[in-house]
Amino acid sequence: MRVIIVGGVAAGTKVAAKLKREDRSADVTILTKGKDISYAGCGLPYYVGKVIPDRESLVVNTPEKFAALTGAKVITGMEVTKVDRAKKTVTAVNEAGEESIREYDRLVIASGASPIKPPLPGLDLPQVFFMRTPDDAVELRRTVEAGGMKRAVVVGGGFIGLEIAENLTAMGIRCNVLDMAPHVFPGFDEEIQIFVENHLAEHGINTMTGTRFEGVTGEGKVEKVQTDRRALKADLVVLSIGVRANTGFLKDTGIELAPNQTVLVNDHMQTSDPDIYAVGDCAMVTSRITGKAAWSPMGSTANITGRMAAGNLTGKDVAYHGAMGTAVCQLPELNAGKTGLSEAQAKEAGFDAVSVIMVTDDKAHYMPGAGSFIIKLVADRGSRRLLGVQVLGKGAVDKVVDTCVAAIAMHATVDDIADMDFAYAPPFSTAIHPLSHAVNVLMNKMDGTLETMTPAEYASGAAEGYKVMDVSLKPSIEGAPYVDLTKIEGEVEGFAKDEPILLVCAKGKRGYLTQNRMKYYGYTKTRVLEGGLAFNEVEAE
Repeated sequence: MRVIIVGGVAAGTKVAAKLKREDRSADVTILTKGKDISYAGCGLPYYVGKVIPDRESLVVNTPEKFAALTGAKVITGMEVTKVDRAKKTVTAVNEAGEESIREYDRLVIASGASPIKPPLPGLDLPQVFFMRTPDDAVELRRTVEAGGMKRAVVVGGGFIGLEIAENLTAMGIRCNVLDMAPHVFPGFDEEIQIFVENHLAEHGINTMTGTRFEGVTGEGKVEKVQTDRRALKADLVVLSIGVRANTGFLKDTGIELAPNQTVLVNDHMQTSDPDIYAVGDCAMVTSRITGKAAWSPMGSTANITGRMAAGNLTGKDVAYHGAMGTAVCQLPELNAGKTGLSEAQAKEAGFDAVSVIMVTDDKAHYMPGAGSFIIKLVADRGSRRLLGVQVLGKGAVDKVVDTCVAAIAMHATVDDIADMDFAYAPPFSTAIHPLSHAVNVLMNKMDGTLETMTPAEYASGAAEGYKVMDVSLKPSIEGAPYVDLTKIEGEVEGFAKDEPILLVCAKGKRGYLTQNRMKYYGYTKTRVLEGGLAFNEVEAE
């Protein structure tokens, strides 16, 4: 069996390596335009910030090492320009412009994606960078190390853009992050995005959202970035607007493409031509939760689908169940992770979504390095099925996220998770695991035991007409009456039993305990502000 793989990096090399392990007799050839076939693209921001010391650490395998290790042929500097499905051939052009035609029995499209470069002025100036390959990172770091770089503008507030901003800031460069969207951090709910934007501002990274990037100006070097609001002084610019699938060579082949020009595949990673497969950033997969089309240009998805495609190429019957939008990101003194559907996405998908935001210890509070997690859970009200999670904190947010990946993939309900036997020891967790704690809070809300106001509702003005009651451990809200919950043994002076009362504490726990006690004494219109003062900015109404 002759298999040609168009592209390397994560998806292409995974297909090749697994395929040769499954069938040593297979004739496998990788054709790739670049010189590096296997590198850590997600590590590029950390090379820029010197967390990763040398370029060689980014390169997983050289073409020579990969070929020796796997038995696959690797031809670099070779761009595939045409696919002839009838003849089962691909046409490729090398760096010298010489054209060659190769035959295949099976073809794998793993051509990846390229950074979006808008047709705007000034993008050819030497201090304008993209961030896709090791050479991109090398050039950016070299420019910073040469000196004279004081101000940077990062265009694009996705994970890579924010990680670049974090690393440039750590190197002493002032950063502005521009984005056309209303908020940075796509995929998270709005209140989480706002919290992250405020956190970034506190750490010297200014976000300018709802702002259109219009180009770069300067005489021989970057001097200003033009936007639809105002010009920003800058010494360097990093464009991280997004990526576009490298599928132009499939034009006129008849292979079905999605509107964003990614290749449509089935659950076996086959295209509309059963002898042609597609994996990685150039492929459109499905959502494991909704079953609808979902683009997942992530290294993790590339590796998973590459492995499965290789199995199917050798005659196995391996189905991919779909992506879940899982991601994790390191920001200055804050980690963030998510999986599944956000509340907004769940509602858009037709679920009767219910959510809760809560703040809990990430390990035993008395242990060195203990901190807090801010956890948002999303579930379907009727089925009680867990749909998504978003987590912020200094600690191991990925632990909570990955647990929810398993739970959501197995269609677990909140009730299924509540009594799971999670690992506990003071250096690692709390006696009731942070996720279990969050699930318990959500179950209380769903069952009516806990009545709350969400941060999103509070921000939209839902607290109008409510009287704020400060129920923190000690007075914390200027101008708000303070009540010690341990002193509530009946009617609370100054508060009528039928008036709307918003209970606010540091994290939410004391608000819940206060509400429980006040309900017993006949108070009927209390609401606990989810996340408390740790997540919300509260003023006495």
